[in-house]
Amino acid sequence: MTELLTPAEIEALARTAHEGQTDKAGRPYAEHLRAVAEGVRTRGGDTDQIAAAWLHDAVEDDALSEQWLTEAALSRRTKDIVRAVTKREGEPPETYAARILATPGALLVKEADLAHNADPTRLAVLDEPTRKRLTEKYAHMRTLLGLVRSEGPE
Repeated sequence: MTELLTPAEIEALARTAHEGQTDKAGRPYAEHLRAVAEGVRTRGGDTDQIAAAWLHDAVEDDALSEQWLTEAALSRRTKDIVRAVTKREGEPPETYAARILATPGALLVKEADLAHNADPTRLAVLDEPTRKRLTEKYAHMRTLLGLVRSEGPE
């Protein structure tokens, strides 16, 4: 049996795969990946979920291919979570949410992703129409996933 990639190797691979990419606010994309991985860890996620957090946008953003994911020395569960949280072109949000809910471990990764995406300090640097659109999009996805905000009113 092939030895699985270590957490440090997965982080380095994700950072390299997204090198040169920035988020909507112009920040290095690796900052988002780190924040999601940390969010998963602080929410009690396990090593498979943390690995998936580092890789959660890799296939969707074409940083890594689906073939790479299939062949990678990752646990089956990590691969399943990455596939679950990878949005597919033209896919309705309801279908996407249903896949996340049906995949063990995926909800926690998506929750951490949404929490960082909806961070007011990140959204504050965006123009008003973009901020409004994304805030509504993230709130809708939280509703579809059954995630109730515990941080208080927005």
